[in-house]
Amino acid sequence: MSDSSIARTQGASPNRVRLDGTDRLILKELMTDARIPNNVLAAKAGIAPSTCLGRVRALRDAGIIRGFHASVDLEALGLLVYALISVRVNSQARNKMLAIAQRLKALPNVQSVFLLAGDQDFLVHVACGSPKELRDFIAVHLASDPAIANTQTNLVFDHLTPGE
Repeated sequence: MSDSSIARTQGASPNRVRLDGTDRLILKELMTDARIPNNVLAAKAGIAPSTCLGRVRALRDAGIIRGFHASVDLEALGLLVYALISVRVNSQARNKMLAIAQRLKALPNVQSVFLLAGDQDFLVHVACGSPKELRDFIAVHLASDPAIANTQTNLVFDHLTPGE
């Protein structure tokens, strides 16, 4: 465990990782700003920079930090219309659900695909340039697919995230 308290726990769930308060604070800060300098992160966590670097490395090695990503202003790219589309798959296509989700995830307008429990199977977050582009996306990629029983589209007016 070198510089970190990260440890795999034993028992019923062997892949479970135990984090202390410092690890959680580091993760919270990195989720707010993944480009925070290590010395600033260490000061916020109340630990030495070398210890902080070791903890971040251990969090990455444990798979808790999966990567660092850029948050892009979609409006600056001309994507002004956002929607959450609930998708229900036909009962005959239930065995193809993961393949359908993977296909949807690969489409250019798709931001995220969530697999759900309940009366809907997926929630697809899309960003489009116009209402017409959203309509065409639904018609081409969802409504024309015989594996998809129905969809329900909800327009997103605003998206609030922690730290904003």
